[in-house]
Amino acid sequence: MKASAKDYPSQTLDERAICDLELLSVGGYSPLKTFMNKADYDRVVKEQRLADGMLWPLPVVLPVTPGEGVAVGKALALRDVYGNLLAFLHIDEIYEPDKQAEAEHAYGSLDKKHPSVAYLDRIPNHYATGRLEVVRIPPHYDFVELRRPPRELREHFESQGWSKIVAFQTRDPLHRAHEEFTKRAAEQIGGGLLIHPVVGVTKPGDVDHYTRVRCYRALVDNYYDKGTAVLCLLPLAMRMAGPREVLLQAIIRRNYGCTDFIVGRDHAGPGKDSTGKPFYEPYAAQEAMAKYKDEIGVGMVEFKQMVFLPDEDRYAPVDEVPAGVKTADISDAQVRDDYLAKGLQLPEWFSRPAVAEILNETNPPAFRQGLTIWFTGLSGSGKSTVAQALVERLAEYGRNCSFLDGDEIRTHLSKGLSFSKEDRDINIRRVGYVAGMVAQHGGTTLCSVISPYKTIRDEARKQSKGNFVEVYCSTPIDVCENRDVKGMYAKARAAVAEGKPMGFTGIDDPYEAPENPEVTLDTGSLGVAECVDKIIEKLLALGYILPHGHISA
Repeated sequence: MKASAKDYPSQTLDERAICDLELLSVGGYSPLKTFMNKADYDRVVKEQRLADGMLWPLPVVLPVTPGEGVAVGKALALRDVYGNLLAFLHIDEIYEPDKQAEAEHAYGSLDKKHPSVAYLDRIPNHYATGRLEVVRIPPHYDFVELRRPPRELREHFESQGWSKIVAFQTRDPLHRAHEEFTKRAAEQIGGGLLIHPVVGVTKPGDVDHYTRVRCYRALVDNYYDKGTAVLCLLPLAMRMAGPREVLLQAIIRRNYGCTDFIVGRDHAGPGKDSTGKPFYEPYAAQEAMAKYKDEIGVGMVEFKQMVFLPDEDRYAPVDEVPAGVKTADISDAQVRDDYLAKGLQLPEWFSRPAVAEILNETNPPAFRQGLTIWFTGLSGSGKSTVAQALVERLAEYGRNCSFLDGDEIRTHLSKGLSFSKEDRDINIRRVGYVAGMVAQHGGTTLCSVISPYKTIRDEARKQSKGNFVEVYCSTPIDVCENRDVKGMYAKARAAVAEGKPMGFTGIDDPYEAPENPEVTLDTGSLGVAECVDKIIEKLLALGYILPHGHISA
């Protein structure tokens, strides 16, 4: 008899656990049917094998906090962030993992710059396992027709008459070089091609999956011969674990019906550690795949760097190009900084026009992106005065702004909040949330708020996804007091003298000055126009506005 959600403790799954649950549910993680028990976990960490000896490279676990009904012999309701019931875990074991061993062996590092090592610090210190009763596979409402589970995809391959299928793993947009190589890979094995992008958790900073999938679909629909390639989305939470990750990805592709797997240089690597050294050797993933491909039952096709030969108007593997022959290529950094950031179209030899248009549309140059300009400083430091003048000046450059002033915010957005630290934090979080939402959708907001605490200002910066300019009005407190027409500084000093502090910033409550603001202004020595000029100069340097007379691409 199935459990009911009523009266059972619940756990909201994070994005990694949602992906793991989906792959467990549909057979993508076969032979796993539930989250790992301690015996499996311990052996996987140390030997990349399950307790029964079967090859399995990485932990698939459910972090929990015991207590309040989360206990052996109880059912735990697993929900998504919206509260939807997805499954019950009938707990038969709760254990404490060795996180240091997991980091050192499974991910090969203790460096917290590695995303999976950093993840270990954010999760509870116990893992749970038991029978998994799936109520609902995690729902998706985007690209539904491209989300085929393993059984359905295997059946599709059979209907196509394919006995050999090579899978291409990707978390990046595909350009002409990828297109050329994947076509060659399918020809090499004499079969079909599965373009199988990850749409779960990838490396921080990657292009969002909505943009990537639009690019993939444009390519497959228009530039691959009909009946030669299939596009299917993979809800995997990548661990960025290099040589171990490639084995997991190969096992998953076997479960989806593939016979071969394309493995690239530094496959699934997270980049460089905190000392500037790569986490994994460049060919570690290919070496791991070569070692275990027979046991997995999936062959390896090594991804070769492709370069364009402009004099011959074709692509070729770099190791097949004769010495002295002219070649062309564009690095990822050049794509980002020399083309997309400047609003320039990628050349057709590098990227198909349909792909280039999508990337330009979803990655506008800085002068077309949203922006938060955050004025912080003591009361009377000139924040609002300079901000109001900046609104007019930015309109001159074609950037129209909304203005959130501290007093108006208190009247409309944060009415009823006190001036306690807790309520001040709530107030600033609200301002940061609103400004961040406006910025993410292409708008510009100027915020004039004392915002005395650095941690909360940093939260506001994160809300704007990096499009954030902090303007610190460093005006000395004596200048601020002389400007105080309301007499608030005098009242605060009198209250302190009477032993009744009122929590006024700069008098009996601290102001934490920014450490690295984009702009610092002393309005005691600079006029309003001079302050605005300094901000404009910075915005020009950052590319958020264009010089007068410049015609944008």
